[in-house]
Amino acid sequence: MPSYRAPRGTRDLLPEARAGLSRLEAIARSLAARYGYREMEIPLFEQTAVFERGIGEATDVVEKELFRLAPRTEDSEAWALRPEATAGLVRAFVQHGMHTLPQPVKLTVVGPMFRYDRPQAGRYRQFWQWDAEVLGDQGPAVDAELIELGWRFYNEAGVSGVQVLLNSIGDAACRPAYLESLTEYFRANAPVLPELERRRLETNPLRLLDSKDPSMVALIAAAPKISECLCADCAAHFSAVKAHLDALGVPYRVAPMLVRGLDYYTRTAFEYYRSGAEGQQQALGGGGRYDGLVELLGGRATPGIGFALGLDRVLLALEESGVEAVREAPPLAVVTGADPADTVTRLRVASLLRGEGLAVRVELAPRKLSRQLETASKEHAHFAVIIGDELAEGNVQLKDLEAGTQRLVPLSDLARELARAAKSHHHG
Repeated sequence: MPSYRAPRGTRDLLPEARAGLSRLEAIARSLAARYGYREMEIPLFEQTAVFERGIGEATDVVEKELFRLAPRTEDSEAWALRPEATAGLVRAFVQHGMHTLPQPVKLTVVGPMFRYDRPQAGRYRQFWQWDAEVLGDQGPAVDAELIELGWRFYNEAGVSGVQVLLNSIGDAACRPAYLESLTEYFRANAPVLPELERRRLETNPLRLLDSKDPSMVALIAAAPKISECLCADCAAHFSAVKAHLDALGVPYRVAPMLVRGLDYYTRTAFEYYRSGAEGQQQALGGGGRYDGLVELLGGRATPGIGFALGLDRVLLALEESGVEAVREAPPLAVVTGADPADTVTRLRVASLLRGEGLAVRVELAPRKLSRQLETASKEHAHFAVIIGDELAEGNVQLKDLEAGTQRLVPLSDLARELARAAKSHHHG
């Protein structure tokens, strides 16, 4: 048994698994560019106050799941690994004066996030998300555009039957009356509330609708609905979001108890589910509007909306659906040689081909040619470049490992021949 292992709740992404994740990242980046989002990077850790202020202290993320970094001295700032990207992106938006850019500002981040969560299927302590944010547009059209962007991602990734769960959670004008009604309802049922939910009732009653406790299901179903308390502006905004989604052909279902788990959301809230796979732990991703977050983190009042899509969840969904895993791209060619000891020539030829932008591997072990070719076939390489006596006249043998054919090619033409083959050949 090995002495050291990956930390509990994390896993090593071996090459075959990393290939699948890289494919999802590529789809996300392609879509982001098509929809006008600009990619940026933010630190993997932030001041703890960014999350406490932005996400909310009375949330599971901050209360139980935040990876806090121990300071090295008593007067050091408190830091925490990022549990999500929105708060950090908004902090950067404020810090760098991005409100002066043409509005709206569309930003995207792809990368790992960290939560000290109980490890289970599809939930890791280090996980990957695609995050997209729009700052400076009140919607509702931009809400629908963002929701469609996420829905299109699942389609292009190959996850079938994805549906949007949609709700409006109101704003500062209408939510207080709803919270009062909700608090009154749950206080009347306080004797049957689990201990955690009794505490939340005093700190953040909206969070009770997001409870993962099975004993809360019936209580939540009978609770007052935010849709009954929306002000005229919020109701009109929600109706317009739905009208835009209808025009785009995005399938959605109104979910009156969907509130999302973070404090900064207002109005539009949404989650993505596979049909028939709904449940507390089954969301593939989600997001919502947060018109007060920029101001909360020290900026001028700026509307915003965004989503975070879990890439680990998508990989798991594809696996469960029987979709064939993405293979690593094999080398176009492997440079081999009749003289096992002549690694200098093989390496020089491989370097020339790589300089032309070709993906080639070179045999550097002093093995017989038959073993070199055998390994190249196992790697699913298309060609083997065989260096032999012909090199004295400036030629090499080019063997098509799939077709079983072989021909003499001038070394000066080799890169061009391989490049032509790479464009016409669809491997696998």
